[in-house]
Amino acid sequence: MDLPLEIVNRAKIIAEKIEKNEDVLVVTHIDADGITSGSIAKISLERLGIECEVHFVKQLGDSEIDEIADLSRFTWFTDLGSGQVKSIIESGIDFVITDHHVPIEDNSLQLNPHVFGFDGSYELSGSTTTYIVARLLGKSLFANNIDLSAMSIVGAVGDLQDSRDGMLVGLNRKILDEAVKAKVVNAVRDLRLFGKQTRPVVKMLEYTFDPTLPGVSGSERGAIEFLQSIGIEVEDWKRWIDLTFEERRRVVSELTKICIQAKLPFRMIKRLVGECYILLNEEEGTELRDAMEFSTLLNATARYGHQDIGLKVCLGDRDKAFKRARTLLQNHRRNLSEGLRIVDEVGIKELENIQYFDAGDMILDTIVGIVAGMCFSKANSEKPIVALAKNDEGVKVSARATRKLVDRGIHLAKAIKIASEKIGGRGGGHSIAAGAQIPESEVETFLRELDKIIGLQLN
Repeated sequence: MDLPLEIVNRAKIIAEKIEKNEDVLVVTHIDADGITSGSIAKISLERLGIECEVHFVKQLGDSEIDEIADLSRFTWFTDLGSGQVKSIIESGIDFVITDHHVPIEDNSLQLNPHVFGFDGSYELSGSTTTYIVARLLGKSLFANNIDLSAMSIVGAVGDLQDSRDGMLVGLNRKILDEAVKAKVVNAVRDLRLFGKQTRPVVKMLEYTFDPTLPGVSGSERGAIEFLQSIGIEVEDWKRWIDLTFEERRRVVSELTKICIQAKLPFRMIKRLVGECYILLNEEEGTELRDAMEFSTLLNATARYGHQDIGLKVCLGDRDKAFKRARTLLQNHRRNLSEGLRIVDEVGIKELENIQYFDAGDMILDTIVGIVAGMCFSKANSEKPIVALAKNDEGVKVSARATRKLVDRGIHLAKAIKIASEKIGGRGGGHSIAAGAQIPESEVETFLRELDKIIGLQLN
């Protein structure tokens, strides 16, 4: 691998420790990045003849760590663990970690890009970090597990690692180069909207809300009239992949024009077109062919408590699990649309340095962060947006920033960790996206504290 030597050496230490075990518990997060991380770990372990079980967690708190410790099994934490490494050590768990969230400290059994000076928000995801270790497991027997690079790209895209530049960069780029060279992934410049493989173009445009396309998003009639206005017939309900190159060029050109006329922020317009990743071993015209659609499918399983279905799809089930995942995806897209409607209804309130909306129990805590990110198309782009949603533990907080805000000094993970811990909660994440779990009685205090911290970061 063409990676910094210190990262490769750390990965070797972790791989060697893993190989000494006959039974491994993989603990991972419940999102696309976590599911792909868990599947990469499981496949690479089973290829070595190592018994393996994947266990999913929403958050890795003290109670979860205690439960894992009680199992007395060697544990591979993927896409989480770096923020809890002290508690993991104190619990006595025999472990390794492949994570990309901001760590609280370094450890020789932890592979995390931040430790080596790379940003885990966009230079290496949980799945690509896990892939680096998998790549070094049993390499003489299994061609270095290079085929798993395709799954790691799905995870990175699902974690929006390509959103800043419209393409994967940093260490992700080096892993992408391996995947392309191995002919399991192809990188192409194209429209970056969901549904290019599977939806009629009309529906793809109608259900696009990130960014919101003026006069088109949310309106089948608007989408039809838009296509007809540029000479594209819609009677046969063609998909994007069915259009000619010239037809695609016209769509992109006109979409860009209407976004400019609507004075959408340039960063949103820029996101319309960029690099897209095609999984060459998957069937064309399915959600699994395009990394963006594949990752959305996985998120749709995880956000509704069916991450085991997503895992089965990653492990190769193209029958029952895939069909069930597609059903969950349809429900997920409807819920996101409904979530945006609810935000319009409750309104986005502004403090001095942040803006927020309280969804109560009207939006699931597992998707409220996605809704928050989509709201930037109509919210104040000069302030981070904080979403609140009730759950069984109290209130889930999901915060999102823009790259411009991060460049100005905002680091949501650090801010949310400090603010949540002051009121008896817990939190973490990335500079551009972070989350927390807080007591319901402390919401106002938390918001005031977070507003103050963000103000200090900006100044």
